[in-house]
Amino acid sequence: MSTTTNRRIRIGIDTGGTFTDVVAFDEDAGTITSTKTPSTPSNPADGFINGVDKVLEMLGASGADVTAVSHGTTVATNQLLEGKLDRLGFITTEGYEFVLEIARQAVPDGYGNSYFWVKPERIVPADLVKTVGGRMDFEGNEVRPFDEDGARAVARWFKEQGVNTLGVNFLHAYANSSHEERMREILLEEHPDVVVSISSEVLREYREYERSMTTLVDAAVKPKVSAYVSNISERLRAYTGAPAEGSGESAGGGAPRAMPFYIMKSNGGVLSAEEVVHQPITTVLSGPAAGALGAAMVSGLAGFDKVLTCDGGGTSTDVSVVLSGEPTLTTEGSVGAYPSKIPMIDVVTVGAGGGSIAWISPEGSLKVGPQSAGADPGPLCYGNGGADGAPTITDAHLLLGRIPPHLLGGEIPLDADAARTGLEEIAGTLGLDVEHAASGILEISAWNQANALRQISVKRGLDVRDFMLATFGGSGSLLACRLVDILDLAGVIVPLNPGNVSAFGLLTVDVKNDYVQTMVAKHDHLDLGQLNRTYGELTDRATRALDAEGFERADHQFQRTADLRYVGQAFEVRVPVPVEDLDAATADQVAAAFHDAHRALYGYDFRGDARQEVEWVNLRVTGVGPITRPSIPEIGTGEGTDAERARTSTRPVCFEAADGYVDTPVYWRPDLRDGDEVQGPAIIEEFGSTVPVHPGFVVRVDAWGNLVITKPGGDDAGTRAAAQPAVASATAYVTAVQSKEEQA
Repeated sequence: MSTTTNRRIRIGIDTGGTFTDVVAFDEDAGTITSTKTPSTPSNPADGFINGVDKVLEMLGASGADVTAVSHGTTVATNQLLEGKLDRLGFITTEGYEFVLEIARQAVPDGYGNSYFWVKPERIVPADLVKTVGGRMDFEGNEVRPFDEDGARAVARWFKEQGVNTLGVNFLHAYANSSHEERMREILLEEHPDVVVSISSEVLREYREYERSMTTLVDAAVKPKVSAYVSNISERLRAYTGAPAEGSGESAGGGAPRAMPFYIMKSNGGVLSAEEVVHQPITTVLSGPAAGALGAAMVSGLAGFDKVLTCDGGGTSTDVSVVLSGEPTLTTEGSVGAYPSKIPMIDVVTVGAGGGSIAWISPEGSLKVGPQSAGADPGPLCYGNGGADGAPTITDAHLLLGRIPPHLLGGEIPLDADAARTGLEEIAGTLGLDVEHAASGILEISAWNQANALRQISVKRGLDVRDFMLATFGGSGSLLACRLVDILDLAGVIVPLNPGNVSAFGLLTVDVKNDYVQTMVAKHDHLDLGQLNRTYGELTDRATRALDAEGFERADHQFQRTADLRYVGQAFEVRVPVPVEDLDAATADQVAAAFHDAHRALYGYDFRGDARQEVEWVNLRVTGVGPITRPSIPEIGTGEGTDAERARTSTRPVCFEAADGYVDTPVYWRPDLRDGDEVQGPAIIEEFGSTVPVHPGFVVRVDAWGNLVITKPGGDDAGTRAAAQPAVASATAYVTAVQSKEEQA
């Protein structure tokens, strides 16, 4: 009797605005396979399944060989950015019905903007906010009993109004959740169809406005995220013949198992699809987070510990900061107009992708984005007429010869004549020749990206001249050389298969859950027993979550941090805390770390000043379930540093409109080897991406196939990128700098 041994294949899938990127890791062979398939905006799940089908066919594998599928999704992100939220209701403590209207009384860009600033619409209009009697104090003691009759009346009112999505935030519920939990029970009794989020489960942290907003965002995205994840989960079951969820059939007794399915979280971890539907807010930056992690791993391997990442897609570009191999985290982030205090990788997004549309303003100025032609109809050169005949960034690159007349190795031919027709029309309106118009479109796009990079770096107090730029995504590397010139960066690193870095990043991340509990106490009067009990309770919650994900207890890892400040400050600095129980000595070490971090961030501290007491505010625990990461193979060396073996052709390319077209050698990247050097001007092409190398730049290929691009005449890239010591805690750095901005 013959037996069949299944292979062990993990698949990462990142859905972008234009393409769905797929990377598969064969754990037994140690090989990595990558591909792309067009995205399907009308139903993103179709593009996802097409990607699974394509990579399994390439590998000659079946669903039974897949041990896990990890996915970066933009469903929640797009819903928030577009503001397409269903009717949403809010229930809060009696007397606090205007917490959303009052908010933080902050005016964007400073109070000098007060005259011009128009207060945005609230996520819940005032007429859909209801209150319920009952009150807890900040220590969790009941001040007034919960008004059950009032709660039932509110539940019935929302049912009568047809409001099926609700957020609940009662005052001080972070200290005692019993009133919120009872409110949910009553809602489900009186309004069975309701979708409800309670603040004590979403964010067990003080500051009522931020907790309210975070809870409401969680509730708002829950229906769509749940439907999307459930749809894909059911379609994945078909690969193994597993019984449908909720069918009542058992998966035991030799029945086929369901394909394990994980969703990328904003904090840089993944979570099973079954669990993520209960905490959908954790996915609001799911897609961008994966790219930052993949770029961090690649850049660290190449020896660069201070990196700005630039993930250029079809619709937008996402930028972030990596310090010492760790993407910076924040709890002061937002998506669109909605603040969220969940831990997330600090990402800034700008509407400058390959499909971004060029248009003329009523004043006659050339503009680019944020509108995008997306995947359907796509740029003019896709041959589908574009978005009302408007040219895009991709059309400009094609006309100037910076990308080939086809994409994905010939799978998608491009119509150069259609691109030229659209660009000639906009050039005529501007009174320019078509090359100057196309160059102007790319210049505006480059400055849009540069401004996003400045926002994530210079605004955080970082000197961009000390940083390498890691570019990836289908369009991320097209303007890399121009960004070096604009920002005076140390150089650029372009990973192998840059269009698939986000999907690759999905294969490098652990299962991760974050837990927080507010416990405000002065350091000199710290109740160490209560502190250790709280950390123990948070660790127990993390342990149960990792148990549910199938991790053995011996594999559980935990990270502890605390938010500290000086008494009287409004925001905190996050510092690491030892995992073992704290005694007076280790608590003092945490306080010392706070002094150090405060000085590193602000240039001063109050160490030794008895008048300036240290205060503990929030205790945090992160539970980590580690996975096996794929290793990046070395590509091997060629004979000498002669890259001619990879040269395939020569074509005219316009790098500067004033200089016109110059004959430019074209290289096929898979044929480049470790140690090869390419002098600009040059074009380096591969299956999913193109890198234009401008005149004056030099490319060196490293052992892992990365392209390291520098401009001779400046300091050595590696020296500059390591010129200043990396901040000890990237997360503490960004959290505190953002807090400083808030105080300002």
